[in-house]
Amino acid sequence: MTDAVADLGHARTVDSALAAGSAVLASSGVPTPDVDAELLLAHVLDLGRGVLRARVVTRSALTSDAVGAFAAAIARRAAREPLQHITGTAPFRSMQLHVGPGVFVPRPETEGVAQLAVDALRAAAEPAPIAVDLGTGSGAIALAMATEVPRSSVVAVELSAEAAVWTRRNIAAVGAENVRLVEGDLADALPELDGTVSVVASNPPYIPVGMVPRDPEVRLHDPALALYGGADGLDVVRDLSATALRLLRSGGVLVIEHGEAQGGAIRDLLDADGWRSTVTHPDLTGRDRATTAVR
Repeated sequence: MTDAVADLGHARTVDSALAAGSAVLASSGVPTPDVDAELLLAHVLDLGRGVLRARVVTRSALTSDAVGAFAAAIARRAAREPLQHITGTAPFRSMQLHVGPGVFVPRPETEGVAQLAVDALRAAAEPAPIAVDLGTGSGAIALAMATEVPRSSVVAVELSAEAAVWTRRNIAAVGAENVRLVEGDLADALPELDGTVSVVASNPPYIPVGMVPRDPEVRLHDPALALYGGADGLDVVRDLSATALRLLRSGGVLVIEHGEAQGGAIRDLLDADGWRSTVTHPDLTGRDRATTAVR
């Protein structure tokens, strides 16, 4: 890795910087070194990836300041700081969400979970249906529902004050006037909406406390409140089920993200609570990722 770091310091063109940066990340065990190096250099240069790739072909020159900034970003990523913390943003569906320390970074697989919520909300018969995102974090699912079903009214609930800072920032940045943030525990949230909600969606903490994530980006940087769900990972899901039963009107839909091995346990839990039509849905990799149910 020492040679790769030295090569990066000596880089003077876009292509040589990318090659050296990718080598540093690869030697540090970063899973996608080429992509991450490209995204970091695009961030440093404030360029789109298409423009950056064109500059690779032409071997465009880099200033010493740009090389220094890129080297600093590569060093942070090599230390396994999340890419999104370094760039300050995470893509989610059509949005670029602001993220950083204190908030869970939305994953690509959650985009499919959001699609289930969006589809259910679009199918709601009410002219202005109400949707709730419990444990909203960055606001990803709430903002997807609000922007893609603009006739809806969406409430985003978040317990963590640190995460709520990012939720509030994303609501303002996206400009979704049909979203409001409520800070509080999802277990007793929104009694004033009991029996009126069309869709409740959530990506709750679902990792069992004994199963520490392997990836340093998750283990060291995602907030524990957003990760761990008790001994079996389902403590918050139990509260979520009870709250959603209270909030949803008859025929309302619940959408829960979960781990790939939890679909059966969550269906059993929801069936025991009296939900109907419990179905587990795979993500694009074929792994179970979400379960829906009807009130």
